[in-house]
Amino acid sequence: MNTLSAFTPDELIAKLGEDIARLRLDKNITQLEVARRAGVSRTAVVNLETGRGATLYTLVRVLRVLGREDWLGALAPRVTVRPLELRRLGHGRQRASSKGSGD
Repeated sequence: MNTLSAFTPDELIAKLGEDIARLRLDKNITQLEVARRAGVSRTAVVNLETGRGATLYTLVRVLRVLGREDWLGALAPRVTVRPLELRRLGHGRQRASSKGSGD
């Protein structure tokens, strides 16, 4: 079981904000400096770090400033299997046979 599945959405947002704040502090950058570099308001950075809500735009811009765009890959991993492509290649869903069903 994924340990994150035990958290509520609000708890996950707060945890993400804490992780971003910790990353920023580890890089010794102020909220104001992150905001300036990201092209967002300081309030937007504060809201992101405290889990009070932020736009996806703010999240992406701040992660870029902090050099962690790779975190976004976990949010939207690249799809390597395309169900429609499998079906075209003859690997589509098959129906169960009614023979030998034991009914």
